[in-house]
Amino acid sequence: MSAPFSFTLPPELFAKEPPERRGIARDRVRLMVINRQTFQVQHSRFDRLGDFLRPQDLLVFNSSRTLPALLEGCEAAGGTCMQVRLAERLPDDTWLALLLCQQGEPFACGLRSGMQIHFSPQLSAIVRSRDRVIPRLWKLQFSQSGTALINSLYRLGEPIRYEYVSAPWDLDYYQTVYAKEPGSAEMPSAGRAFTWKLLFDLQRQGIEVAHIVLHTGLSSYIDDDLDALHLASEEEYFISEATAKKINQTHQAGRRVIAVGTTVVRALESVVDAAGKVRAGHSYTRLRITENHRLKAVEGLLTGLHEPEASHLDLLTAFLPPAMIREAYQEAVRDRYLWHEFGDLNLII
Repeated sequence: MSAPFSFTLPPELFAKEPPERRGIARDRVRLMVINRQTFQVQHSRFDRLGDFLRPQDLLVFNSSRTLPALLEGCEAAGGTCMQVRLAERLPDDTWLALLLCQQGEPFACGLRSGMQIHFSPQLSAIVRSRDRVIPRLWKLQFSQSGTALINSLYRLGEPIRYEYVSAPWDLDYYQTVYAKEPGSAEMPSAGRAFTWKLLFDLQRQGIEVAHIVLHTGLSSYIDDDLDALHLASEEEYFISEATAKKINQTHQAGRRVIAVGTTVVRALESVVDAAGKVRAGHSYTRLRITENHRLKAVEGLLTGLHEPEASHLDLLTAFLPPAMIREAYQEAVRDRYLWHEFGDLNLII
């Protein structure tokens, strides 16, 4: 399935390092604001977000914490060595992961069921089977589980990064300030620019906040043909009774719910009923949102800038016509906005 439109993104507009390493505060990145009613585009700065919000608007954040989800391991001494990128924890406490050979072609080193991968004297994993939906993913059974496994990941792993990132930045650069529950393979990056000062300033302005959890999967399977299919990964979410109640009360009062990130949109639209009521719950979602989807849980979206052919562009078309998004993105390219997880942001409201 193709994206709703494409555009040319010069490589120099990839954000190669965190803004703090570019000499600016994390909340001083740029902000492009698109009005859903008038299609007007405004250019601002993220620390001025409150200029575009109203008292009693509700910002809904994803408080999932980024895991150091990249591990390196080998079969028994002298065997195949590979990079393991964790994608998702399954209900039976196994994990889906992308296995990449360290020598030669990334998938040409005899990857197979039954392999045992050793990461340390204490941690290993058995490769069980391929995923039926996303065939580049394999199911892994680790020798540890629960807190012990998470502790091992923090000791042995590092954040997943892509080739446009200039250096292996510390895990702290891949966290939002409000992140709590470990579980995301990659950072839910739409909220990265928030600082505690900005959050407190918004609350003093009368802006309400709520939190959900959706543990993000991988944004790429290092396979252009597979990535082009835009297969929806299954992602685990938690929505509390308190958050569901706050969202429903906001709508009953005629106020706006603004999702901080596409992950929040997917989670809330997965649990909203036909009447627009959001239900609490813990489950997994593969919901794919396109221009044919009628939004019922959210009125606005804060998100990063998405690269050409990315599946996230489909989701944006539920908020705005594709032609409007394309025009705004072309303007952002002309104005030298920066893309990716350390880049600039887009408010659609």
